[in-house]
Amino acid sequence: MDIYFGNRKLARTFNSEKELARAYGDQMARVIMTRLAVMRNASALAQVPWTPPERRHALAGRRKNQYAVDLVHPYRLVFRPAHNPVPLKSDGGVDMDKVTAVEILEVVDYH
Repeated sequence: MDIYFGNRKLARTFNSEKELARAYGDQMARVIMTRLAVMRNASALAQVPWTPPERRHALAGRRKNQYAVDLVHPYRLVFRPAHNPVPLKSDGGVDMDKVTAVEILEVVDYH
């Protein structure tokens, strides 16, 4: 899967192990790199595991059409499909088998 970033600062941070560790700490940086590797190796969003440790899940409310994977509790890596338009199923839901690119938005504790 292709991975894009919401802004240049995020791209610069996520593309450097040193910058990730500086921004989020060593443990979080290792977990973020692992999650990104899983996402890059998946051909579509449907292949990112919905079971722990990744636990891909759809978000709701003001974060509708966004997804997250678990990091170090309580933090999540939040992203959205990087397609315009987003591929949809006939029932209106996102067709995760056709989402082949995502945009990383943030690392956040949204609870």
